[in-house]
Amino acid sequence: MTTWTALTTLPGEAEAYTLGDAVENLPLSPLALAVLEVEDGSGLWEVGAYYDQKPDPVALDLLAAAHSARPFAVSRLEDRDWVAQVRRELTPVHAGRFIVFGSHDAETIPLNRTGLEIEAAMAFGTGHHGTTRGCLLALEGLVREGWVFDRTLDVGCGTGVLAMAAAAAFRRLAVATDIDPVAVRTAKANARANGLGPWMRIGQADGLQAPLIRDAGPYGLVFANILARPLKRLSPSIARATASGGFAVLSGLLDRQAPGVEQAFLANGFARHRVIRLEGWTTLVLRRR
Repeated sequence: MTTWTALTTLPGEAEAYTLGDAVENLPLSPLALAVLEVEDGSGLWEVGAYYDQKPDPVALDLLAAAHSARPFAVSRLEDRDWVAQVRRELTPVHAGRFIVFGSHDAETIPLNRTGLEIEAAMAFGTGHHGTTRGCLLALEGLVREGWVFDRTLDVGCGTGVLAMAAAAAFRRLAVATDIDPVAVRTAKANARANGLGPWMRIGQADGLQAPLIRDAGPYGLVFANILARPLKRLSPSIARATASGGFAVLSGLLDRQAPGVEQAFLANGFARHRVIRLEGWTTLVLRRR
């Protein structure tokens, strides 16, 4: 998959996050967005956006000028075998009882832990990112509290790791969907590799209106590890899909973005159950009243 980057710098943390929000709100939303301090003592912050198609450089430069930032440097990443590179660098990730690992580490997983084998692929969700690990820790917390869910939904499933974790924990139905057909194929392959196919239904969907999602609902547990903007937009749909008394685990949120997303869900009938913060990212565990 061809990947494009758009990078700029500007002074000030608050200013950088404001520019990041503006980039997310352009008609072509980035696949991912990073706001990081430049570690050279200059006081500058970097705003980086990642796309699967070339972004509009004029629109980006207008935003940069409006926020006193340098013009965005837009470039196409060199094509390489990202899958092979990730496979070489993939190390087991521990999140409570769950261990996410590649096949090369299969023999190192203790028998008393829940191992989830994930092969590197062009889909998000190897467990290494703070958002995925936060969701797994949220599930671990719910299991420890004694919750068992007959139906779980994973919206924007990527590799399918969260749906697989729920299927492994409960041996009950887990529905996993993604807008990206590559992610759907990856999730199906991972479900088969882990022997979890009998408990999983996986398909392509944009939002929560697909028959695959609608027919199996409502859900006692809903994962949505995506981005702040689509989470706010989907909050009414996620509320309708969540059973009364059920839980929504939301991530893909920078710490500063979490309050706005939480407020959108509180307005749709949820209450806070737990908050997990890892590496600058927040995972919200909310319960539907």
